[in-house]
Amino acid sequence: MATADLLLHPVRMRILQALFDADPLTTNQLRDRLPDIAPATMYRHIALLTDAGVLEVAGETRVRGIVVRSYRVRAEKAVVDPAARAAMTQDDHRRAFTAFVASLLTDFERYLGLEDADPTSDGVVYRQAAVYLTDDEFAAMIEEIERAVVTRVGHAPGDGRTRRIVSLVVLPDKSATEPRPASVAE
Repeated sequence: MATADLLLHPVRMRILQALFDADPLTTNQLRDRLPDIAPATMYRHIALLTDAGVLEVAGETRVRGIVVRSYRVRAEKAVVDPAARAAMTQDDHRRAFTAFVASLLTDFERYLGLEDADPTSDGVVYRQAAVYLTDDEFAAMIEEIERAVVTRVGHAPGDGRTRRIVSLVVLPDKSATEPRPASVAE
């Protein structure tokens, strides 16, 4: 299975998201976090991710004669690498983006379904901004954003910390072909 097909499936995306920056979880713990995913579906997708090396077994314990495995994400395997992205067709990108957006919508709906959900005090943010950047400026901005997120990934739970999901979408606006007018000094 192609890396993009493997990782950008809506159920597998949610499993990976549940495991990112978390202690290893068993399938039952994952089912508690993702109760809308049928058990057979959960097991099938965990098996696919494990066989592909995206998940690894972090531990095994015996519970009433049954081996219970806990899983963790192998971060280096949980990405669609540049070569795989370059090989994707426009339809592949369309399907991948649809899965990504569906995952965001599911996460947001699940959050809003919580009794104590308060988007304002919980710091929910969704916004867009347009920036004019050269390719080098754009690469630097992405590097800054990634650095800002990655340097915080290792924080342990507790101490008043809330687990937050950070998603990034960047699209070129090729319809904006006219140069911006120069600002006029007053």
